[in-house]
Amino acid sequence: MNQIKYYFTTSNDGNLAYHVGDIKENVDKNREAVALIMEYKNEDLVYMNQVHGNNVQIVDKNSPKLIENCDGLITKEKELPLMVMVADCIPILFFDEIQGVIAAVHAGRNSTFLKIAQITANKMINELGCNANNIKVIMGPSIHTCCYEVSDELVNIVKTSFGEKFCKGNNIDLHGINVKLLEEVGIRHIRISEICTKCSNEPFYSFRKNPQTGRFAGIIKLSIEPLANSTIIN
Repeated sequence: MNQIKYYFTTSNDGNLAYHVGDIKENVDKNREAVALIMEYKNEDLVYMNQVHGNNVQIVDKNSPKLIENCDGLITKEKELPLMVMVADCIPILFFDEIQGVIAAVHAGRNSTFLKIAQITANKMINELGCNANNIKVIMGPSIHTCCYEVSDELVNIVKTSFGEKFCKGNNIDLHGINVKLLEEVGIRHIRISEICTKCSNEPFYSFRKNPQTGRFAGIIKLSIEPLANSTIIN
């Protein structure tokens, strides 16, 4: 069994994104502090220039630390932390403790429609030898159906592509769609945070609440030392 650590930051940890107008030194300081919490070297962190697509990359210690035009990262490399940044979109973390494979995925509306969660799972299964029964998935704090109102056009896309049950008036259920996509490939171990980033008043950034906002993150790493009781969850 492999030791997995993951952590969802909050706004109390500060903004972790360079692209939202923050001072670089502030972001560097925030990232260093999170690295201490998660016990990794900040210079080892792999993150993405997220573009709301469905490009998922398998990375290792020789990969660039910033992966361009990407919304999903997978690795079997130990002590290589992966980060996804969000402010309403769903941060999805995957791990297979048996095979020693982890993933971090940015599942906003467009990436969800493009089936990024299913693409990630299939890569873990087909390219890295994971068994769907052993893959565990956590969807972190994000906007929920209660607050995710969209246009009639987008509602019709959801109804046509995924089913009417994922629509409540003009509000859509991105979590439900992602669960459906994961269950289609045999994944059953799925946990969903009940925190809505827009209306919960919990300390998470929300673009819908305030477009001039930072980004929090989901971070996951596979540690060197195996444990009998394998998963450490922060």
